[in-house]
Order: sequence, then structure tokens, then C-alpha cells
Amino acid sequence: MRFLLVVLFGGFLAAGISARADTLQLVVVGDSLTAGYQLAPEKAFPVQLQNALAERGHDVAVINASVSGDTSSGGLSRLDWSVGPEADAVILELGANDALRGIPPARTRDNIDAMVQRLTERGLPVLVAGMLAPRNLGEEYAAEFDPIFSEVSSTYGATLYPFFLEGVALDPALNLPDGMHPNGDGVSVIVQNMLPTVEQLLARAAGS
Repeated sequence: MRFLLVVLFGGFLAAGISARADTLQLVVVGDSLTAGYQLAPEKAFPVQLQNALAERGHDVAVINASVSGDTSSGGLSRLDWSVGPEADAVILELGANDALRGIPPARTRDNIDAMVQRLTERGLPVLVAGMLAPRNLGEEYAAEFDPIFSEVSSTYGATLYPFFLEGVALDPALNLPDGMHPNGDGVSVIVQNMLPTVEQLLARAAGS
């Protein structure tokens, strides 16, 4: 009887470990747009994304590795410890603060390229969330900045979501009073818009 109990317990334990192992870990490396700036924790992008994925039957743990105020340089400097060995896929959402600070687009491109290259070399599928430069910086700046994300994605075969704030930017009802950061409802719109693209990323992660 004791042997039977040991076997049964061992089986249940192994099944539990297997179930946990089947959970994909999706790491979000970004700035305040994904960190949940001035939002309740449950309203932040990673939490809302995890809940939306669960509703669609996906077993995914979405890890918030975003830092408010981060630039692409900051993201690159912390990339290796932000994306640990348990990660199965990465959403990279950086660049907005580069544009706000007027950082030369060539530097932003180098940083985004280096991050996607490094993650790709680790065998991690990457979703690059694109950003658009504020138009008050001029047409020349925008012409250099805007294509960064699609071109880097194309270089490494990464998944692309062209504009993270699609459907939310400049809508007062979906942003905080500062006009730049999405409120809880704005994050919900972003999540719903991105879901099909995130599911493409997860399919790549599950097949890798």
C-alpha cells in the first residue's frame, strides 16, 4: 500500500511539474507604456495581456520587465538580466523615450538592432512593438525614426506590431491627463489590438 501511495504521489507530482513546465513565459521589456505608469497593478499591460490570453485558452505567464523612463540604451544595458533563462518569448517595446529626448535615430536603431539580434541568437522569438516619432520633431527626424522597428524586424525575422499605441494615441478618453500614457481603458484597447500578433509570437515559441 505504501508503495502504491508513493507511486501515485510521484505521478501527481510529475504531472504538476509537467503542467507548470508547459506554461510559456512571455517577457515584456519596455518603458512606462508597458510598465503600468500611474495605473493600478491589474490595469498594467502585462496583467491585462495575460488575462486576455488566458481567456483565449493560452497558458502563458506574462512577466513585467519594463522600467518607466527607459530608453533603448537602458533596455540594452539591462537586457541579459531582464530576460532570464526561463523566458520563451519577448515583447520589445522601447524607443518612445528616445524620440521624446530627441536622441539621434541612428543610435536608437543600433540599440534596437542589438537587442533583437541578441535575443534571436538565444533562440527566443521576439515581437517588436513599433513607435512613431512626435511630429513636432520634424519630418526628417520622423523619416529616420519611424522605419527602425519594421526594418530591424525584417532583418532578424522578428514578429512586428507596427505601432504600439495604435487606436489609443491622441484620444483623451484612452489616455491619462498627460496625454501620452494610456489609462486602463487605453491599455485594454492595445491588448485587444495586439492579441492576434501576440498569438503569432506564442505559436513560434511553442514550436521552437
